[in-house]
Parts: sequence; structure tokens; C-alpha cells
Amino acid sequence: MAVAVLCAAGIVVALMQTIIVPLIPDLPTMLDTTSTNASWALTITLLVGAVITPISGRLGDMIGKRLVLIASLGAVAVGSAVCALSSGLLLFLVGRGIQGLGIGTIAVGISLMRDIVPPARLGSSIGAMSASLGVGGSLGLPFAAVIAQQINWNALFWVSTAVGVVAAAAVALTVPRSDIATGGRFDAIGAIGLTVLLSCVLLALSKGAEWGWSSPAILGLFAGFAVSSVLWWTWENRVENALIDLATTIRRPILLTNIASIATGFAFYAMQMMPIQVLEAPTSSSTGIGLDIVNASLVLMPAGLVMFAFSYVSAWLTRIRGARISLATGGAVISVGYLAFLVMIVGPWHPTWPFMLVVNAFIGAGLGIAYSAMPALIMDWVPVTQTGEANGVNALMRSVGTSSATAVIGMILAASVEHVPGAPLGANTVPTPGAYVWAAVISLAACVTASVSALAVPRSRLEDEPVL
Repeated sequence: MAVAVLCAAGIVVALMQTIIVPLIPDLPTMLDTTSTNASWALTITLLVGAVITPISGRLGDMIGKRLVLIASLGAVAVGSAVCALSSGLLLFLVGRGIQGLGIGTIAVGISLMRDIVPPARLGSSIGAMSASLGVGGSLGLPFAAVIAQQINWNALFWVSTAVGVVAAAAVALTVPRSDIATGGRFDAIGAIGLTVLLSCVLLALSKGAEWGWSSPAILGLFAGFAVSSVLWWTWENRVENALIDLATTIRRPILLTNIASIATGFAFYAMQMMPIQVLEAPTSSSTGIGLDIVNASLVLMPAGLVMFAFSYVSAWLTRIRGARISLATGGAVISVGYLAFLVMIVGPWHPTWPFMLVVNAFIGAGLGIAYSAMPALIMDWVPVTQTGEANGVNALMRSVGTSSATAVIGMILAASVEHVPGAPLGANTVPTPGAYVWAAVISLAACVTASVSALAVPRSRLEDEPVL
């Protein structure tokens, strides 16, 4: 029951990240603002979530993971209520930022499983929790589109509030307390430094194409990232009870796993950006399939369910071959999905939604294997007292990958477009086939990087133990 509730909590948090997607075209009208200002509704959640994830992991190690988990889900509920009550941009952004405080739930939940789940069931439990990200992401689009279309956008956030409250209560009632807590003083200066450096680099990556990569604001953010990183690194190496144990983080197995996580996060979010545009583009364009948002979401939804199913394949593969082999296999399966996408784009036929369904099934399968293997590989190499911290950093690395994909793939798709005569305003400019090809090739390179990095991780002692 505890594992099921933790997985449900992960799905709830993943839903919060995707429910706003169907609202994006209407946000300027809803909030009486410009499109540029409305885009902060996505950016602020990304920034807050990336910053809070490693901090939540560290707090979980110090004061108890169950308490941090309940607080994270409470933040989701409060943030959703603030969004539901807002009628202007400022209050809506505050709500979205508070929602972002809950994004560390999945990393903390995975760490908590190590404390409460028997070893024989740990692999499959971690896999299911990791895959909850895909399930929530795939369900979020049709869930949000239907509620927003049939009722209104405020109802969407009221439903989210209720779901957050129920999830927090379920964790409090069913998840047992863990006796593993290190205590100690929280590294507040380290947390502030991490907030500054992550805000600088993630904001620069997410806003670079919009503001201009050579603009003073973007260059200043990159400079701020460089300076704050040096100061933060120096502080973390000197302070006792540091926010992040850098000596552990730069060990070869952890470092290579985090590199693979960045690459996998890139490949994951690149495939979130491309299919939806192909599915919704007019059929008169070179690659468009012409579906509305609800039907396009339904085509993409099975990928999350495939991701969840293949998390159990990952657990089985990890048990017999080791987590590093699972992670490498996941990268290879995602590569097959990108190759299929390339065939669809460059082939002599027009793209169809069944073909896109197959492409996303391969991507979902690979992500289910890879995302489940990452925390298992991390926990092969860190002590139990650093589980939350290490998983938080690993989740942060995936966020860096997704942010990089937002910048790179977004820039590629926007740089080469074709005009569609007669299409409605907003749908009359779509990416060219060449733009999709370049984006897919770069994403394919990320998959290869993930697999190679995983295979370069040393064999752990667990791989040498006989499989019973």
C-alpha cells in the first residue's frame, strides 16, 4: 500500500507539470498579459522545481523523508489553490512557483523506498515510482484539456488542489516512518548559492532563444552562473554538513550516472516537444497530421503507460545484469524511437498518427527502463544516509537535461519554418522537415551519450553477486 501511494504521489506531481500545457495559447487572455509574460508560468515552475529537488533530498536525509514528502504534496495543493483563485499574472505565478516546491516528491519518494521496502521488492518499487513521471505526464494533457474545455481553467486547478490534499493525507496514513535521519544543521548558505547558480543557468537556457543568446541579459546570467558556481563550490568543500557532498558527487560512478541522466533528460524532453507539433500542425504542411489538442494528447498518452510497464522490465534487467546495463539498454531503446521518427519524417509518405504512436511507444519503453535504472545505480554507490541527497542531485541533472532540450530543440525548430497558406493564425508557421531531422539527430546523439556513459560506470559489487 505504501508503494502504491508513493507512486500515486509521483503521478500527482507529474500532472502538475503538464496540466498547464493545453492552457498555453489562452494564458495571455486568461491573465490579461502578453505572451512573453505568460510564458513565465512554465519557466517559474521549472526553476523552482530544479532548485528545490536537491534541497528536498538533503532535508529528507536530515529530518525524515516522510515529513518532507508530506510537505511537498502540501505545497502542490496550496499552489494549485492560489492558481485557482488568481485573476492576474502575479498571483498566478506565485501559485505556479509554490507548485514547483512539490517537484522533489519523486526523488524523495524513491529514497524513502530504500528505507521501508524489503530488498527483494526494492527494484520493482523504485522502477514504478520513477515511471510515475511518465504516467503523470501522459495523463496530464488529456486530463487538463477535457476539464478546461468542458468547465473552465479555474476548475482544473481546484481539482489539482483536491488531488494534492488527498495525496498528502494518503502518505500520512499509509507510509511508515523511516528511522534513518542524520540530523545536523542545514547548510542555508549552500542552499542560497545553489539557488543562485541554478537560477542563472536554467533561466539563460530557457530564455536564450527569446531574449537573444548574445543579449546583455543572457550573457550576464551566464557570467553570474560562472561566478556563483566557483563561490558555491569553494564553500561546499569547506563547510561541515554541506548541502551536497561534492566528494561523493564527483566519484566516477556517480558522475557518469549523472552525465547519462542529463543526456536521457534531454532525449526525453526533446520528444515531448516534437510530436505534439507534428500532430497538431495542419495537414497541408509537410509533416502535419492535423489533430486537435485532445486527440493529439490521446495519441501521446499510451507512451506513459508503456513507460510504467517497462519499469518492471528495468527491475528484472537490473536484477540479472546490473543497473548500468539497464540504463545503457534504455538509451538504446530510446534511440530506436528516434530512428523511427527520422524514417517517418524523411520517408516518401506523409506522417500519420499510428506511426507517431509507435514512435512514442519506443520512447516510452526506453524511458521506463532508463529512468528506473538511474536511482538504482545511484543507490549502488552511496550510503543509505545520503540516499535522498544523491537522488535529489540525480533528479536535478535530469532537469538540466530537459532545460537544455527546451533551449536547443526550441531554437532548432524555430530557426527553420514553413508557412502554411490558409491555416488559422498561430498554426500558419510550422517547423520544416529539415528542422525535425536536425533535432532528432542531436537527440539521437544524446541517447548514445547516455548509453556510453552508463557502460563506462564500473561494475558494482551487486553485479558480482549470484542471482537467486
